[in-house]
Amino acid sequence: LDLVEVAPQASPPVCRLIDYGRYKFETVKKEKDQRRKQNVTKLKEMKLRPKVAEHDFQTKFKGLRQFLEAGEKVKVTIMFRGREMVHQDIGRRILDRVADDAKPFAVVERQPLLEGRNLFMILAPSRQAAAKEAQPTSA
Repeated sequence: LDLVEVAPQASPPVCRLIDYGRYKFETVKKEKDQRRKQNVTKLKEMKLRPKVAEHDFQTKFKGLRQFLEAGEKVKVTIMFRGREMVHQDIGRRILDRVADDAKPFAVVERQPLLEGRNLFMILAPSRQAAAKEAQPTSA
């Protein structure tokens, strides 16, 4: 048995007579549980090109919708190559269309921004979609 200081911030500090090895083991275990319970949001990415065909857009959008409904944030990137940089307005129109189509279940967290040859925006799940997912359906 050892004299272990359990709560040094308390006034007066709290000490207990316990086995130090066991105390250390329990504190490490609590920290692991807390880390496991933390909700880490990942950033998924959907890449498009300015000349995306309609069906390709719909397919990509279906994946984007699944990510958002699962509670993930999504970075939508328009990649420009060569002379396509002259037509950045096409990329902005695509991002605007994505934002409009995703309005029922997502909000724009970061407005379209040009970084190098990529134009991107970040979408986050809306509060209503997150609330729907959190409530289990009763049968």
